[in-house]
Parts: sequence; C-alpha cells; structure tokens
Amino acid sequence: MAYRVLAEIVLVLHFCFVIFVVLGGLLVLRRRRLAWLHVPAVVWGILIEFLWWACPLTTLENSLRQLGGEAGYETGFIDYYVSAVLYAPLSPEMRITLGLFLVGFNLLIYLYLLRRYFSLREARN
Repeated sequence: MAYRVLAEIVLVLHFCFVIFVVLGGLLVLRRRRLAWLHVPAVVWGILIEFLWWACPLTTLENSLRQLGGEAGYETGFIDYYVSAVLYAPLSPEMRITLGLFLVGFNLLIYLYLLRRYFSLREARN
C-alpha cells in the first residue's frame, strides 16, 4: 500500500513539474528569480521530448507501482496520462510540434524579459 501511495505522490509531482515546464515562464514574468529554476526545467523538458529519453520520474513511478503490486506502463508520462486525457496517443510528429511550441512560447517570454531588462538598464544610464 505504501508503494502505491508513493507512486501517486510521484505522479502528482511529475504533473506539477510538467505544468511548470510549460507555463513557468508566466511565473517568471512576475518573479524573475524563478528563471534560475525554470530555464533548466525547460531544457530538460525539451531534451526529454526531442530525444525520447526516459524521464527518471516515470521510471520511479513505474518501479513504485510494480513494488506495490500494480503494472507499470510502457510509454512515457505524457503519452500515458496527458494523451489519454486530452487526445489520442501522440505521433512522433505531434511530439515534435508540441516541443517546438514549448520552445517558441518560452522563447517569446524570455525575449520579452531580456528586452525589458535592457530598456530599463538603458533608461538608468
């Protein structure tokens, strides 16, 4: 029972991490210091999506589920949970499209922040 509870905790943390990767740039607009956490998280998310790496949180969750007597899942977190809720399983092209959207969305936010930073800096001089 304890392993199943731990697996559910990992699931919730994993979901929160994915939301932070996707929408954390919006938090950075208000709290610029969060960029030190968000940028590495986005880079990690991009690497996971584009290189099809296994996320350690998925591996941990599957291990805990198996220790708790449940079956793990073969696919990644996004395919297993998010795709099942929102849409059919993702094709490789759709994963790349979503990854590019993630890159573009966050790039726009950080370009805006850099532009604002440099214009404020110029105004001070």
